[in-house]
Amino acid sequence: MRKLARLFSTVRDETVRLVQPLSDEDCCVQSMPDASPAKWHLAHTTWFFETFILERFEPDFQPFHPAFRVLFNSYYEGVGEQHPRAQRGLITRPSLAEVQAYRQNVDQRMQHLLAQSSAVDDSAVGELYALVELGLQHEQQHQELLLTDIKHLLSMNPLKPPYLASNAISDASEIGGAAAAVRWQQFDAGVIEIGHAGPGFFFDNETPRHRQFVEPFSMASRLVSNGEYLAFIEDGGYRNPLLWLSAGWDWVTQQKLTQPLYWQKAHAQFDSSWREFTLHGLQPLVLHEAVTHLSYFEAEAYARWAQARLPTEAEWECAAATLGQDYFGVAWQWTSSSYAPYPGYLALPGAVGEYNGKFMVNQYVLRGSSSATPGGHARLTYRNFFPATARWQFSGVRLARSGG
Repeated sequence: MRKLARLFSTVRDETVRLVQPLSDEDCCVQSMPDASPAKWHLAHTTWFFETFILERFEPDFQPFHPAFRVLFNSYYEGVGEQHPRAQRGLITRPSLAEVQAYRQNVDQRMQHLLAQSSAVDDSAVGELYALVELGLQHEQQHQELLLTDIKHLLSMNPLKPPYLASNAISDASEIGGAAAAVRWQQFDAGVIEIGHAGPGFFFDNETPRHRQFVEPFSMASRLVSNGEYLAFIEDGGYRNPLLWLSAGWDWVTQQKLTQPLYWQKAHAQFDSSWREFTLHGLQPLVLHEAVTHLSYFEAEAYARWAQARLPTEAEWECAAATLGQDYFGVAWQWTSSSYAPYPGYLALPGAVGEYNGKFMVNQYVLRGSSSATPGGHARLTYRNFFPATARWQFSGVRLARSGG
């Protein structure tokens, strides 16, 4: 358990490090119902360890604060009531300092439990290890959510403050340079296997490994760039209903959308260039970089305009297994696959079984990982998922085509 205890400290410390650039006020605000305050992320990830591990394994367990069981429960009905998600920004008490004390308390108790794991009944040691590992993977998910939620929050501020010190681009060639030419990589028809197999951590929604037949297809060698998406905008992409799914067109027109989430025009007298809000503040739009923060609807409309389509998740996994690292670390990539259980899927027993399975409706699968994904958290079979309108995540597009 010593290795697990060291990993526990590393992951927990990283979450605290991510919050350090924020003010106390930054940590308390919720910018929209889908996002959560940084303070809530700090508390909820701690709640996970206290509720699912300490409550189960700690001798003479006593909660740090009885009210936290409801206050920082996200969606686990098997645990009990939850504070309404859209009202997390109203939790001005406990203070940030109290939440930090909660983390320190639970961290100390967890380290003591791991150090004394020999006292845990032999039949339960495997369960303890699995729950700690799940808790750490859960925390890494929230580390990425912390960054996406912080970015959305700061973008709402008229001052457009940076989260981190600016890495402003001064060389105009860095802004306007074109992306590398797309190569279409071909894959033959056949039966493939997808899903997790072998050692290593996995979420239950990645299993069981199973066979799928794919027709011949081609996959783009890179993600769609800002410059390419700008061409879609300038060609009237947001004004042409023929490019959009019906629900997508309704959404675009109701929201009066004309561009990706963090894009804006300078609107100065002699400057109408595009800019993009980033974690480093407002920056010139870099045309060769991958476009991010697109919804499924935007990704699907762009693919149709580009005379291509989004890949299925089976096609994506097939291509990524063959071609490797180019598929990770920049942006999550929308697929055309609805988030549904794999054949033979079984949710985990108990409250932790609510982690994935109950969300398998009205969402689409994204694959890969993003620039905000913690190191070591990505893997080939990882299934991220969001509703079709979500675009505050680092989500982008890799195109596919049918046929060789």
